[in-house]
Amino acid sequence: MSTAATPTPLEEVPRQVSLPWRVALGVSMAGLKRRFFRSLITMIGVILAIAFLAYMLITESITRALIALDDDQLNIILQKFGVDILAGGKTDQMMLLLLGLTLLTCTVGIVNSMLMAVTERVKEIGTLKCLGARDQFIVKVYFIESSLQGICGAVIGMVLGLIVAVAVAFRNYQTYVFGNMPVLAMLRDVVVAFVAGSLIAVVSSIMPAYMAARKQPVEALRIQE
Repeated sequence: MSTAATPTPLEEVPRQVSLPWRVALGVSMAGLKRRFFRSLITMIGVILAIAFLAYMLITESITRALIALDDDQLNIILQKFGVDILAGGKTDQMMLLLLGLTLLTCTVGIVNSMLMAVTERVKEIGTLKCLGARDQFIVKVYFIESSLQGICGAVIGMVLGLIVAVAVAFRNYQTYVFGNMPVLAMLRDVVVAFVAGSLIAVVSSIMPAYMAARKQPVEALRIQE
């Protein structure tokens, strides 16, 4: 009677492979498409937060440029719209606090969205691990998803904030803005808003990506949908 060869433990365990970023990007895009409306809601939160940040920064730069003109007629208009000329355009502490709370709320929103994505896709994570995906691949997938939401939201938000800030400035101060637009300062403000949105996305992806990578395949596959 013949006996079949018993496989060694090493032969039973699939070899984990290091998948490229291109594959992780494909999986991330598929995940975003499946969760399109939830991703859209998260992105809208980022857009509003970054638009508010860009609007406040650009408005402050324009106001400082107008105050520096030291024009009597313009000063009357500035005071009409609540600008403290004597303060010289100094940053309002309450505004900084409000901006901080807005960005914090945006960060919490992205973290919550990604944590829910981890919970919804436990079986998918377990399947990927059983097929040989490493923890670092899982981290890549969730890092890319969060980053895409944050960066796209930051781009749209900074453009929206720029448009609104310039439109409001033209409406309030009219011809004074045409020849005194602080272009360099506004470009700096736009870059600051974009960097802030990108950093929020990166920071928000750390904990969800780590939790996804820590899921054990056996426990993940045991969960019933």
